[in-house]
Amino acid sequence: MKSREEHLVELVDESGKAHGELTVAAAHQPPGQLHRAFSVLLVDPDGQVLLQRRAAVKTRFPLRWANSCCGHPQPGESLAEAANRRLREELGAGPVELTEVGVYVYYAEDPATGRVEFEYDHVLRGDFLPAAPLLPDPDEVAELRWADPAALEADLDRDPRPYAPWLGGVVSRLLRPSGAPAPVVTPPGSSADDAAERSGGR
Repeated sequence: MKSREEHLVELVDESGKAHGELTVAAAHQPPGQLHRAFSVLLVDPDGQVLLQRRAAVKTRFPLRWANSCCGHPQPGESLAEAANRRLREELGAGPVELTEVGVYVYYAEDPATGRVEFEYDHVLRGDFLPAAPLLPDPDEVAELRWADPAALEADLDRDPRPYAPWLGGVVSRLLRPSGAPAPVVTPPGSSADDAAERSGGR
């Protein structure tokens, strides 16, 4: 099985329209290539969000606190498939029904590794059931914790250094969804129309 650095990502313009593909490794080399990504926040019945501290072996922003799970859909892969694949790989969780609450474009340079994040990021919310098991992969996740999203946003404002640079935008869109949340993402194998699963092109 090839490294995820060799997987392909979908290159997009700032409106989210796809125009090509590139490997993960190449897309994250300076100056960066804008590509489609997703960030998942799992939310428990009390409104707490699950955060993961990224493993030390990560090539971008290792040991920073980030959202529950993130990744890149491969060209032609729906957000539902990609997000549930990464939930399974990183956390041993899922499948989870997901709702897109916003999109934003961000750019960040990692001073520790020299890599660049330049992403068109779909922010996805999933409801977490307290009895659901979590089996985090130590090569992906150093630590897990639950946090109140409003308190987390305030902490990010006070001192963003312990956090991945995209987390502020992800939490902001969870707290203030852009328009009516669109239930565009359902677990693989459901009866939903595949065309309704993908929100790329926004």
